[in-house]
Amino acid sequence: MIGSCNRFIFLIVLCVWFSSVAKGQDNPNLNIIPAPISVQKQMGQFNLSNQTVIIADSINNKSVQFFSAYLHDKFGLQNQLKAASGPVSSNSIVLTSEGSDGLPAEGYRLTITPQQIKISGKGAGLFYGVQSLIQLLPLDKADAAVIPCATIEDYPRFGYRGMHLDVARHFFSVDFVKKYIDLLATYKLNNFHWHLTDDQGWRIEIKKYPRLTTVGSQRAQTLVGRYRSYNQQYDNTPYGGFYTQDEIRDVVKYAADRYINIIPEIEMPGHSRAALAAYPEFSCNPNRSYKVAETWSVEDGVYCPSEKTFAFLQDVLAEVMDLFPSKYIHIGGDEVAKSVWHNSLYCRQMIKRLRLKNEHGLQSYFIHRIEKFVNSQGRSIIGWDEILQGGLAPNATVMSWRSEWGGIAAAQQKHNVIMSPSNEGLYFDFAQGRVSAEPLSIGRNSTYQKVYNYNPMPAALNTEQQQYVIGVQANMWTEYIDSEEKLEYMLLPRLMALSEIAWTPQDKKNLNDFAETRMPHHLAWLDKSNCNFRVDRALGVTDTMSIGSQLNVALKPTVEGAKIYYTTDGFAPDKNSKIYNGPLNIDIPDGQYRELQTMVITPGGRQSQVTHTVMANLPPLPAINFQANDTGVKYKLMLNADTAAKAQEDTVALIPDSGMLKSFNTSLIRKTKNAFGVIFSGFIRIDTDGIYSFSTKGGDGTNIMIDDQPVVATDKKQSTYLPGGGLVLKKGYHRFTLKYFDTGNAGDILHVYMEMPGKPKGELSAETIFN
Repeated sequence: MIGSCNRFIFLIVLCVWFSSVAKGQDNPNLNIIPAPISVQKQMGQFNLSNQTVIIADSINNKSVQFFSAYLHDKFGLQNQLKAASGPVSSNSIVLTSEGSDGLPAEGYRLTITPQQIKISGKGAGLFYGVQSLIQLLPLDKADAAVIPCATIEDYPRFGYRGMHLDVARHFFSVDFVKKYIDLLATYKLNNFHWHLTDDQGWRIEIKKYPRLTTVGSQRAQTLVGRYRSYNQQYDNTPYGGFYTQDEIRDVVKYAADRYINIIPEIEMPGHSRAALAAYPEFSCNPNRSYKVAETWSVEDGVYCPSEKTFAFLQDVLAEVMDLFPSKYIHIGGDEVAKSVWHNSLYCRQMIKRLRLKNEHGLQSYFIHRIEKFVNSQGRSIIGWDEILQGGLAPNATVMSWRSEWGGIAAAQQKHNVIMSPSNEGLYFDFAQGRVSAEPLSIGRNSTYQKVYNYNPMPAALNTEQQQYVIGVQANMWTEYIDSEEKLEYMLLPRLMALSEIAWTPQDKKNLNDFAETRMPHHLAWLDKSNCNFRVDRALGVTDTMSIGSQLNVALKPTVEGAKIYYTTDGFAPDKNSKIYNGPLNIDIPDGQYRELQTMVITPGGRQSQVTHTVMANLPPLPAINFQANDTGVKYKLMLNADTAAKAQEDTVALIPDSGMLKSFNTSLIRKTKNAFGVIFSGFIRIDTDGIYSFSTKGGDGTNIMIDDQPVVATDKKQSTYLPGGGLVLKKGYHRFTLKYFDTGNAGDILHVYMEMPGKPKGELSAETIFN
């Protein structure tokens, strides 16, 4: 069983249907995700019933069989399948290649009249037309399914539309992988990047080297909590799993039936500790004993570039290519601990013999050797953008993950590129909100809005170079994802946003239509199917503090059918709180404030985070009599017992425990202190009377006080959450205090922002603070 989701529903599709024609007519894209190229709504409706005949060029076509099976299992319909011949009767659904001429690859035309539905498309195009039609069907079983009349023409923006899954760090069953593939198919993605090997586990059976799975698929224990935590803990529980070759073939066929190509990734030359635990003779130190990694650091599991290593990898890749018909084979190439090669006499001599510049050149040599073999088998390699180091292999495709710049460089060299930049939100192991309020993750932040707003075509490329950007992909790394339910939570709804940036033209995208109209319908279906996902806060409310005498809000739930619960008494809302039924207008007496807290709860019981909106009716704060002597902030480090003990072990103190700084950069502190708190203080100069708002970005918790009045509090341990707050300030100097803490997973730079009257929000530099 797949969690508590209905297994067979997910074998067919995970999608959303609206319950009436009227609802579908209220939006321009008829609730379809990704948004089609063209939708022309018509008057009338088609009634799908048991008497409806499905007519096809071939009743054995896999798209036809897929659709027929769906209608049977979802609605209990026994629709007759009939091969096309002669005139087409009314009350029929026609699935055909006829009428698809002139459409781009994977395109389709869907025409719905009261008498007939016709989908025209070839191959994947016909399948995607079926998927769009399924999204127009009602949610619940009925004697007849009512479908609004329309004409839709559609085709994808990019030929490569990918989603990744790491099963090396945490293993997922065949059934769940199929469910994952169903989600990809629902949203018209066509490539599943299967990350099968890494330091923490080898997950694919290789007949010639059985120890890869008997040894390499098992680790003795697993890290508990964040890798950067000073006091690392382990679960003392053996962990493992792998896919047999028969299971791989089954999944490959399952995906192919849904027009999804599976790209296997076999990591090399780094991220290979699991393989070296099984066969240490392929390392640069064959006498050393390796073990499968139990934590998430970049390990020293690096292959030695010897002839016997290349023979081993060719044997492995030969079996991999026998299992996967994909044109592309992903060979990793990222985060190679080149110190291993630098410290190896064999590698240093090899660099000299081959007249290479350095270890980067040796990596390039390694990738060239592997590419030559893969090309000889009629396939091509994909590598992460580190394969640019030392020079690209002649036919390699670059998957640009650290930023867009690797992809830009590759396209400028006329190499194909798949955009997958982590800094643009395409790493779905990032948190979907405040790190401290979300489930344990690797950190950083990637909301569905950020994903949706990304344009995979870099402006830095000219028209000729843009042709080498073949698509876009998001990645799901699973260091901190150890269950199916959590993986679903991290995937959804960001997968929907990914599908739209991969399929829909840039000028057809509309975040409001996506977030407020279509996505709530899709999430309602997932909720009804008992599939997990992240529930976003209600539309119309933000976590903020502002000044005024009345708090006015109009709210809308982010999941169709969900309810919004709220409080104004200082306690967090739950299902026993007041239910929002219309706009709220809350008067605030002079000198007081009101805090509105809201929570969205779906019919299935899934909850959003609590949001806090504070409106204060406060008098302006007078300026303080202060004479500025210098710019910069004072700081004082606050260490707990563990980090203080660690700091005492440091032989060189890069930064004292107090002093003055000209920047909020905390990198020097982090070099000697894994986790710490710091209090910044000084005076800020206000040039004009008015409302000033403050906000922060970075760290695990930040608190700002102006004249000892709290305006920002992003630590969930606090009684309120105010990521952006404001006060009425009089012209002159005001006391500024910023409390910041870092548990070991934050970035090096803390960003502080201020918005002043008549000007947009800008970053507040430490050099604008006076002492």
